[in-house]
Amino acid sequence: MPDFCVKPSTLYLVGTPIGNMGDITMRALETLRQVSLIACEDTRHSLGLLNFYGISKPLTACHRHNERESAERICARLAAGDSVALITDAGMPAISDPGAIVVAQARAAGYRVEVVPGPSAVVSAIALCALEQPIWTFVGFLPSRKRDRQALLSSLSDAPGALVFYCAVHDVREDLRDMYAAFGARQAHVVRELTKLYETHVQGELGALELDDPRGEYVVVIEAAETKPSAPQGSYCEQVAALMDGGTDKKSAIKEIARRNGVPKDVVYKAVAESDL
Repeated sequence: MPDFCVKPSTLYLVGTPIGNMGDITMRALETLRQVSLIACEDTRHSLGLLNFYGISKPLTACHRHNERESAERICARLAAGDSVALITDAGMPAISDPGAIVVAQARAAGYRVEVVPGPSAVVSAIALCALEQPIWTFVGFLPSRKRDRQALLSSLSDAPGALVFYCAVHDVREDLRDMYAAFGARQAHVVRELTKLYETHVQGELGALELDDPRGEYVVVIEAAETKPSAPQGSYCEQVAALMDGGTDKKSAIKEIARRNGVPKDVVYKAVAESDL
């Protein structure tokens, strides 16, 4: 490996393994060995990785509940000329994990921020699913409140390409039910325990997927909706009218017919607006 030296007053975002200890880069190890301080999401968890590679450094906690205070402490160390590495329990910092606040404050204060790339569950899952379309949207974890979850999923129903979610073990079944309610029977991939001993990949239609003995962390990839032939504008109006006759309000009916026909809502809205409906 070429000579590598950390720079003073620099924050390093270091990717760490998402399961398999062997998936750490040489540059990441050198960075962790050389920095003055390592900020960890969970110091006890990170000690396992550091001890495995014989790295002994001062640690400070930087998690979801203390990130702003931790950012101030890290900036103080950067101001003193120290180099600091920021890691999370797994993967890249600031991707559904703490880090964004630290990066923003460090950059606003004028300190250098460098990325030391490493494993990422979202990218690994996308590669494993072999999606035909290159477009995908990363959503991360769904909100815990039911109303917020449903609102977010509804807003994504017309998004182009695939949708990628993180799911915790205790939420994954409810998450899949809510996704089915929002997206219908679209093709989906459920990837569990990436790079770990019990890695699994299940593919099928939403609503029909069965999970045996949920464990670990999940990545759920919802494939893009199938493109359906456009219906004549008059047909849109008839379909909307049929839903309204059944008690659906106009706005919801327009959205649903757009989803069924695989066209933007504006197309159906224009057709309805130009009619007497």
